Amino acid sequence: MSYVFPPAAQASVAVDGTDDRFPVRRIFCVGRNYAAHAREMGKDPERDPPFFFTKPADAVVESGETVAYPPETGNFHYEAELVVAIGKGGRNIAEKDSLSHVWGYAVGNDLTRRDLQLKAREQGRPWDWGKAFDSSAVIGSVFPVEKVGHPCKGSIRLTVNGEIRQDADLAELIWSVPEIISILSHSMTLAPGDLIMTGTPAGVGPLVPGDICVVEIEGLGTIETPIGPREA
Repeated sequence: MSYVFPPAAQASVAVDGTDDRFPVRRIFCVGRNYAAHAREMGKDPERDPPFFFTKPADAVVESGETVAYPPETGNFHYEAELVVAIGKGGRNIAEKDSLSHVWGYAVGNDLTRRDLQLKAREQGRPWDWGKAFDSSAVIGSVFPVEKVGHPCKGSIRLTVNGEIRQDADLAELIWSVPEIISILSHSMTLAPGDLIMTGTPAGVGPLVPGDICVVEIEGLGTIETPIGPREA
């Protein structure tokens, strides 16, 4: 068998402390998983079942890479997030078994074309144009569970040009990591290489060309994203 053109390279992210790479299969994202963020988006933070959206694997950008201000938006936002890296697949995973499927954790930034997302929401349409565009998933080095355990509390903070914009604690997640994994696995089969971005705290806001956006999670280090000129 031969391909009609060369297949795309495997998307991957760094692994902390080694030259190894974590191959990325899919990126799942949890919507409105911090109560204060739900409120700032005009939604009730009650513990309704979580909902998910996705980003393509090749949307991954590593720390330090410049992200061009994307086209077709005038309201480009940051969102600091804890990222879960799945190392063992499965379906219908019990909550009590969920953490055994985790390979590691990383710091993430769910970049968002907010105006396009909100327009889609108002029209009852999918969020893809607001969430799943090129270079929209900044993911730091993955820290293996053997190094960091399973973070369920600790600071998650985002700054723009040194000014704090988001400042919360992982303990404020509405749906915990074990719950998220279990719920997602009852809808579709999880597989090694899947990443789950677990939601962002309150304080989301705009980025402009020239900004330096830094996300830090206690025990998982930092990621830094310079914002470049608008794409042509």
